[in-house]
Amino acid sequence: MKISIGSNMPEGTFGIMTDSGPGSISTNEMFAGKKVVLVSVPGAFTPTCSMNHLPGYVDLADEFAAKGVDTLACMAVNDVFVMSAWSKDRNVGDKVMMLADGNGDYTQALGLELDARSFGMGIRGQRFAIIVDDGVATHVAVEAPAQFEVSKAETILAVL
Repeated sequence: MKISIGSNMPEGTFGIMTDSGPGSISTNEMFAGKKVVLVSVPGAFTPTCSMNHLPGYVDLADEFAAKGVDTLACMAVNDVFVMSAWSKDRNVGDKVMMLADGNGDYTQALGLELDARSFGMGIRGQRFAIIVDDGVATHVAVEAPAQFEVSKAETILAVL
């Protein structure tokens, strides 16, 4: 079932890189009592994701915080090592939490998979942004194929 406005976010875990190596964070830890903008990209290091999508959120992180967002998070169906390397490559710092959905389990729970096998990328996540308030999706913006408009940082910031 595809996530929709008013739905509780599914339970799950994400891989994260910690100071001592790979770790994890539960959705309860991520969403309970917080306002979170969860962004998904089809893949780390891919052109639109690296040049536009992630950098928009990094550049506007302070404006999101000023609008009451506790956490900006970017997830992809990549492993924690790739997400960590991509974070360093894009100078993310602590502005955006980088989440690995290594097997695509959380993406599947959201109902937002992308079949990218024709591009040699397997099953990935669609490009989207979800505003989550205390575990409930209050805004769901899923991009049409080959589009980058409704989930970009400027658009989501205007919704808040």
